Amino acid sequence: MKIDTNKQNISKKQLIAIAAITTMGVLLGIGILSNKTPKTAEDDGHGHGSHVEAKAHSDGEHHDKASGDGHDHDKGHVDGEHHEGPSKGPHGGKLFKESDFGLEALLTEDGGEPRLRIWLFNKVQPLPNNAAKVSATITRLTGEKQTLSFVPDKASLLSREVVPEPHAFEINIVAQTSAEPFMFVLNQEEGKVELSDAQIKAASIGIDTAGAARIRFTLQLPGEIRLNEDRTSHVVPRIAGVVESAQASLGQAVKKGQVLAVIASPDASEQRSELQTAQKRLSLAKTTFEREKRLWEQKISAEQDYLQAAQVLHEAEVAVTNAQQKLSALGLTSVSSGGLNRFELRAPFDGLVIEKHLSLGEAVKEDAAVFTVSDLGQVWAEINVPAKDLPLVKVGEKATIKATAFDMSATGTISFVGPLIGEQTRMAKARVVLANPKGAWRPGLFVSVEVTSSEADVPVTVVSDAIQTVGDKPVVFLKVNGGFIAQPVQLGRSDGKRVEVLQGFKSGTPYAAAGSFVVKSELGKASAEHAH
Repeated sequence: MKIDTNKQNISKKQLIAIAAITTMGVLLGIGILSNKTPKTAEDDGHGHGSHVEAKAHSDGEHHDKASGDGHDHDKGHVDGEHHEGPSKGPHGGKLFKESDFGLEALLTEDGGEPRLRIWLFNKVQPLPNNAAKVSATITRLTGEKQTLSFVPDKASLLSREVVPEPHAFEINIVAQTSAEPFMFVLNQEEGKVELSDAQIKAASIGIDTAGAARIRFTLQLPGEIRLNEDRTSHVVPRIAGVVESAQASLGQAVKKGQVLAVIASPDASEQRSELQTAQKRLSLAKTTFEREKRLWEQKISAEQDYLQAAQVLHEAEVAVTNAQQKLSALGLTSVSSGGLNRFELRAPFDGLVIEKHLSLGEAVKEDAAVFTVSDLGQVWAEINVPAKDLPLVKVGEKATIKATAFDMSATGTISFVGPLIGEQTRMAKARVVLANPKGAWRPGLFVSVEVTSSEADVPVTVVSDAIQTVGDKPVVFLKVNGGFIAQPVQLGRSDGKRVEVLQGFKSGTPYAAAGSFVVKSELGKASAEHAH
């Protein structure tokens, strides 16, 4: 019998048998795959899954593709070992399982500072702390790394190191047991604001880089514009009388010597009369003295008469000088066109009438302040200086005066620092003399005073617009891939334009500068607050 090796005849019964076997194989394969489907990493409470992988396993265990970490974990694994994603542990943390070994990780603030706490398990039974040697490495979104070591703490392991905010990072946890090592990865993105480059540009958010700068350290002190008391006069009549006219009006600008008011005063009449009488007596005494001098020189009269005439002349001269000085002290002139009793009250210098306390026909006393005239071309910025800041406020230092009610500023020099501290305010007074040619600095206006105390080169600074407040803490929004994270910072001195960063990040770190409030707004919308 001849056999054809290129062709085989298959009966109908054989075809049916082959089809049945193939169908059963497919069904069996589907069942096996459904039982081996890996669990997806649960959300970490912030909308982000946790990635888990095993390391240092040579048996080719299976890793979860559903975690979305982008690694090809199936390659080289032949035994199909299952590596489970994290679930919620009995202590509220993330529970990782691999084979019979389990590990729960939780960021806790039991001691007031955030630290990482670890519990070890064998299946569901807790393991002692020495069952594995645990270490962890934190990789932040900015690329910075931090290594954690652990010490036993009751039934758990607690990191020696504090885990500072923001809690947006990847933690690689390595547990070395006596049999083999295990590694688990926990992703956490607390405080991250996800914004694309296009969204950042559309929102006009400026990106700057932290760096060194020279900062002028200033003090912010409250103050008030005051009258320049060296150029302010409270005009008093110095003699009693009745107002005949009051030419000056309230708010009127006056020149030096300009008549403000006219007062009729009996005292003025008496003083002028006294002067005129003394002048007439002096004139008579001079005539008598000259006659007696000629007669004595001609040996006609006795020397005694000559000496007596000289004495009378001297007394008359003293009387005239006395009367003139009385008039001068009262602000009176020796003659007046309106009569002996007319007293003209005049402006002591160029200025503005800011107070007026007399009217026509009113009787005024000699010590009544009837006008206040002030030269508002110069004013004082009076500064309230707390006792602790007195060493930094010195005469001769530059100061910047800013109005609180509107946008206006000026610079000046501190001309006076008071030697006394107020009993109630516990503050001393300092003063800056300000030129006020346009009268914009009005007395009574509240101002803010910046006093430059020193200058220094600072290694890490950011612009003032970058500082925002989140949860009563100052933060700077650092630029990371896909958006920003809120980085708590410790701030130092400021000059109003740049702020010193003492702690939080290093020089060269990109951050949100102008428009950082937009990032804060997005953070508030997301309500991305971490619960420890």
